[in-house]
Amino acid sequence: MQKSDAVAAMGKSTLLLPAWIHAALAANDRLKLYLTVLQAAAAHAEQPATEPPDFGREAAAAGIEGRWLRELPAAASRVEGALLMPGLQRLARHLAEDLGVMARPLLEVPDTGDDLRERVKHWSGWLGTLGAPAAEQPGGETLRNGQLRALTSGKRADKHRHDGAPGEDDDSLHLLVMDLHKQLNHLAGTLSGEVVDGAHVWQLLPADRARVTAFMRGLNRTAPLKFDHPGLDTAATRDGARLLLQNDIGTNDAHVLVLQVEGTTITLHYSDLHRARFAFFQALLAPFGAQWTETQSKVDAALNEGRAYTFGTARFECAGTAALDDALEGIGSRIVFLIDWNRARKRLLPFVGKAEAIDILREVARCDAGHMAWLKAGGEQIVFAAMQAAGEDAFRIGDRLDAVLGPPDARAFLVEVLCQASRALLAGQPLALVADETRMLLARRMRQHGSEFDLIEEHAAYCQALAQAVSDGLAHDVVAPSGKAERDAAGEAGKSAHNLAARAKVWERQADHLVMRARDHARRQRRWQPAARLLELSDDIADALEEAAFLMSLIAEDHHQGWNADIRHLLGKLAQTVLSATQEHVKALAIARQLGAGSDAADGDAFLAASWNVLRAERECDELLRAARRAILAAIRDAGALMLANDLAIALELASDRLLVAGYALRDVAFGQAGAQG
Repeated sequence: MQKSDAVAAMGKSTLLLPAWIHAALAANDRLKLYLTVLQAAAAHAEQPATEPPDFGREAAAAGIEGRWLRELPAAASRVEGALLMPGLQRLARHLAEDLGVMARPLLEVPDTGDDLRERVKHWSGWLGTLGAPAAEQPGGETLRNGQLRALTSGKRADKHRHDGAPGEDDDSLHLLVMDLHKQLNHLAGTLSGEVVDGAHVWQLLPADRARVTAFMRGLNRTAPLKFDHPGLDTAATRDGARLLLQNDIGTNDAHVLVLQVEGTTITLHYSDLHRARFAFFQALLAPFGAQWTETQSKVDAALNEGRAYTFGTARFECAGTAALDDALEGIGSRIVFLIDWNRARKRLLPFVGKAEAIDILREVARCDAGHMAWLKAGGEQIVFAAMQAAGEDAFRIGDRLDAVLGPPDARAFLVEVLCQASRALLAGQPLALVADETRMLLARRMRQHGSEFDLIEEHAAYCQALAQAVSDGLAHDVVAPSGKAERDAAGEAGKSAHNLAARAKVWERQADHLVMRARDHARRQRRWQPAARLLELSDDIADALEEAAFLMSLIAEDHHQGWNADIRHLLGKLAQTVLSATQEHVKALAIARQLGAGSDAADGDAFLAASWNVLRAERECDELLRAARRAILAAIRDAGALMLANDLAIALELASDRLLVAGYALRDVAFGQAGAQG
């Protein structure tokens, strides 16, 4: 099926004649090759000991896929005087199809003679019976000598007989092909062979050339992004008051775009066998003012093998000639991004979801990069190779890219890869370089995104926020107001304590989620296991501080009998020391993530100093806990107030203990990171 059939389905027949002639001349080449192969098969059947000729190069040049035509001569043999040729029925079908393609432009011209029409009709019918099953054609896939001559003879008789099987001295298919070729050349000569910026044009008005130039300016700007893929051939002509432009886009028969320009209005007719690609093209045209007035699913037996395809119409109302040319240029520049779009979309699906894959293709189109270079360079294989090169610590078999990097970073990485591939191939760089650059891009992305320290530092920030809130609460007598004025404000203090406890609970839960994320990473990537262990230990810090905030809310509920200045001072000092330890822990984390080949001795010294400060804070908290217990026992007589004050002191000291344990685990992570980078 030819692309021109899709154009005809759009009702733009004026555009078809050059396309039909082009297709007819290609069909002529195939028909002549079929007849040559047929003659070679007959010759080999006569002398089976000879080596049959190889028509592989000729078949490839004619666009004939597969080995079936090349294998016909070797399979032919003589049986009872007839030529036995397996595959004859297939050959006859191709002969009939290409005869129809070759004759079509001539049959559409009114002045084509009836004699030629009758010859085409006769030979089309005769070929339809050739090589048919035995019930319809005695002998099955065999050719009698008369039939062979009827196909291949170049002898021209004085008359033609069309009332039966052709004879030796009558018309032949070979003669008909030669006559059609001669008339095609004459018809082609009547059309203008003018080319405007790559578009084949005829019957244009002077003003039309500027419109064609604008469209081709956009098309030619992005056309290099298709590389050696066929497509983007453009034809333009005048049809009454309208300028018509057709672009064939690619190779599928249902994938056609026709533009109609009348005044300052563009009407675009577009058909596509992929509904998702249709929607993608709609999005590409939105910036140029496309207003889609009709979108429907169609079925045509002659198109897309009878399967449904999507057809739509868009209008562009332009403010003037300059805006009209801008819209034409914009439309032309977007067409290249439709070529092999669905193949690129499928190649992205092992790494991201369906919506993200389309977003990636839309973004690289917006960047005028496209996807064809990436496909030429290996497509998904170069990404898989980059993931494999990152090692098992980064990716396990079956891991999806977006599961490891997260959807936003996976999308950004793939956009970067596709753009880089286009830049490299447009610059003439080798395909292998694209694969190398993809590995480098992924390694950089992994360092930026996948650092275990991101989660660790975020968790530490929650711990510091909890410690700061507890310390501030004790410093401002939120738990046990002192003095008459403060006691009068006990109600407000209680509210503050409860608000503190509520905030602490939220922060503690958010810290828990970070631990769960680290565990998930650790299940898939071994390098995350030390970090997950560190976060599990650090979570005990958050738990202890959240418990301290909760105890403070209970104490504020009139359970602070007997509190005095010593108790407030010691518990406040204990909370302040825990806060200092969390601050040193955060400092140690910031230094630890920088340790490696690029760090110097001062970095290591600073890390160790922060770690030792956490140790000293833990020892100070031990002493403060003992002092606080003495003060609590000496001053508080109410059992409930005594228990809560003691539990608060224990919770604060426990937070310092957990900080020390986390500090030792951090040393293992930091030293492991430094060793890996070194």
